[in-house]
Amino acid sequence: MTPVLRRASAADAGALADVWLRSYAAALPDVRRAHTDSEVRDWFRHVVVERHETWLAAAEDGSVAGLLVLDGSELDQLYLAPEWRGQGLGDRLVTLAKSRRPTGLSLWTFQVNAPACRFYARQGFVEAERTDGSRNEEREPDIRMTWTP
Repeated sequence: MTPVLRRASAADAGALADVWLRSYAAALPDVRRAHTDSEVRDWFRHVVVERHETWLAAAEDGSVAGLLVLDGSELDQLYLAPEWRGQGLGDRLVTLAKSRRPTGLSLWTFQVNAPACRFYARQGFVEAERTDGSRNEEREPDIRMTWTP
């Protein structure tokens, strides 16, 4: 069954953090994480869900299949549970983001994350900037991408 997209609530913070942690480990195994699991969970609980427009994809069994976080015109976070990759859920979340920010979006992704770069390019995002990573906590070279309708 197709996951249902809905706004996240404070009660969802733990499940969202778990998806973020699992997805990061699967997609970016060689990228240093700047924060411990506990710090990530606290960040979701006290910052992400409380201060940002946070959406989740709820699977039929109630588990979180994916998440989307918008911060102004920034697509700040888009992560899928590893078992949900390649099933069109990322497309649905980006479509939601575009509908919520119809004047345009920007995002950052790591240069080593070639699948994410290809995914966002297919969604109409174009490269705007590359950095050496000195401005992010992971110190990993990254790419800023933008979408303008």
